[in-house]
Amino acid sequence: MFRLSQYMHALQTDANHRPSRPVGASTPATAKKISGPVVIWNLIRRCNLTCKHCYATSADKDFPGELNTEKVFEVMDDLKDFGVPVLILSGGEPLMRPDIFEISHHAKDMGFYVGLSSNGTLITEDNIQKIVDVGYNYVGISIDGMRETHDRFRRKQGSYDEALRGIRLCRDAGIKVGLRFTLTQDNKQDLPALLQLMDDEGVDKFYLSHLNYAGRGNKNRGDDLHHKMTREAMDLLFETCWQDALDGKRREFVTGNNDADGVYLLLWAREHLPQHAERLEVMLNNWGGNSSGVNISNIDNIGNVHPDTMWWDYTIGNVKQAKFSDIWMDTSDPLMAGLKLKSRPVEGRCAQCKYIDICGGNSRTRAWSLSGNFWAEDPGCYLENSEIGVSDEEDRLQLTPWKRNTAPGRRTA
Repeated sequence: MFRLSQYMHALQTDANHRPSRPVGASTPATAKKISGPVVIWNLIRRCNLTCKHCYATSADKDFPGELNTEKVFEVMDDLKDFGVPVLILSGGEPLMRPDIFEISHHAKDMGFYVGLSSNGTLITEDNIQKIVDVGYNYVGISIDGMRETHDRFRRKQGSYDEALRGIRLCRDAGIKVGLRFTLTQDNKQDLPALLQLMDDEGVDKFYLSHLNYAGRGNKNRGDDLHHKMTREAMDLLFETCWQDALDGKRREFVTGNNDADGVYLLLWAREHLPQHAERLEVMLNNWGGNSSGVNISNIDNIGNVHPDTMWWDYTIGNVKQAKFSDIWMDTSDPLMAGLKLKSRPVEGRCAQCKYIDICGGNSRTRAWSLSGNFWAEDPGCYLENSEIGVSDEEDRLQLTPWKRNTAPGRRTA
């Protein structure tokens, strides 16, 4: 996750009042921590929607083998002992789980930062007080565009209005609420209107997720943006966030699933804010980029543990058979061993890139999904060879987001 607004606000702050620890320094590239990751927990796979890009490939039906309340609490004890600071409760649609509020209260009582990731359609006048009573630190609601676009992506007429109702109910109740937007070629045109919606509705946070090739998103990767479109979208986000910083607003802008965003911000700053570029580069190197398998993790609905939420077809253990802490620290798995290295054994353009210490090699999920190789270059990198110090002779692999090489030995959940 790339916390864009933190960098913009840090740059806007007077240089004489720099923070004692640079923004993004919680995960230095030179010493990535290997305990206590953020846990995104898909407590349930059932969902009332069948969204086009769902990485969990959810459906409105019960899925066997899901963890019961007692087991969830047992796993929470281990997560707390391990130093996990954050739990993001997700699905499917987590509000379809009958014990969601019991689990949420328990997590808050244990001292976790607790987020709720929802499609928003089930947040109503009937349950908003229960949501308030939990005291979620953050509620993220997925929005795929304005009304027509959103309803098409969510495959349900009226889902936009229902999600907007949920956003407004959370906002009016004083809950920190954010829009979660997955950028694709089919909804990119709605990004300006969504940023205006954020302004109009007084929303606290905007999360832009690049499409990653996982779950139903993998089947729809032909809709992934061309690199030029990605750059245009990021330019708009950068400009909006910088203006926020200048205006003294404290809204949050965050991106995910493409760590090239950090490098692109540096290039953008060299053009538009050259006086800040040197300081920004130090901060970005301290950030260190992709943290799958290190500072971000995932537990799915049946207890399988994954290096992050986009690795559902690669399992490193199950909390029914072993403690999460033991699974997470086990480097006998070749992927986990590589992810935890200070310098990951990436190949192709990624290996040649002069900004590897900023992005950390970007998404290994995309590389694997398209090539069958954990360490191949990330085909989702939208930076030009000339920008990252790669010779044109070291051209990108002849792979496209809609064609995947067949690779043996894929490990499944």
